[in-house]
Amino acid sequence: MLPFWIALQFLSSLPVTLPGMPAPREVGRSLLFYPLVGLLFGLVLWLASHLLQAVPAPLHAALLLSLWVVLSGALHLDGLADSADAWLGGFGDRERTLQIMKDPRSGPVAIVTLMLVLLLKFCALWVLVEQGAGAVLLLAPVIGRAAMLGLFLSTPYVRPGGLGQALAQHLPRRAAMGVVLVCTAVGLLMAGWVVVLALGVAVALRRLMCRRLGGTTGDTAGAMLELLELAVVLGLALSL
Repeated sequence: MLPFWIALQFLSSLPVTLPGMPAPREVGRSLLFYPLVGLLFGLVLWLASHLLQAVPAPLHAALLLSLWVVLSGALHLDGLADSADAWLGGFGDRERTLQIMKDPRSGPVAIVTLMLVLLLKFCALWVLVEQGAGAVLLLAPVIGRAAMLGLFLSTPYVRPGGLGQALAQHLPRRAAMGVVLVCTAVGLLMAGWVVVLALGVAVALRRLMCRRLGGTTGDTAGAMLELLELAVVLGLALSL
């Protein structure tokens, strides 16, 4: 179970303590549990939505979104912000794009991108809350994290050193393919065209990464997760 705890510590703000520094092999295996962490997030959001049933829909949606951000520690929002700044400021140049991603400061493009993503997510949650569709909150966190697993499975990691390289190098590929296929199949059964939409977004984002960078980084992987979660909740809201 150590790989699960590694995944939970990395992907969440929950107080998880590991027994020492994990081996690279365990770090790589932790990727297999990313969708399970997403399922845990979805269950928490579903329970919170049930408890907030008496709260007016706008406030209900705002509280759910706040909980969603707090659960993840805004980790992937940070990746989205860095990627947005780098993509515009990089002017199509690979090295400049990678350099801007390392800059901890956020420019106006990053701020506007975060505002738009959070606004759209809030509005989609508002629609889902009003329609009593809290159960579908399970889907977005799972699909987003399964896509991250699929990205590391299929795409070179271009920044040497660090956690991302260990994840990519020590990922059990056959098991990872099985996890991705199971998550995709379950998602298609739950919300067919919405998951097809998410897959299309994932393929398009991966293509952009490969064209600009020749692969992925931790920041672009986080950006993909956030945009896929947004695609799923928007799709679900539009399908009601």
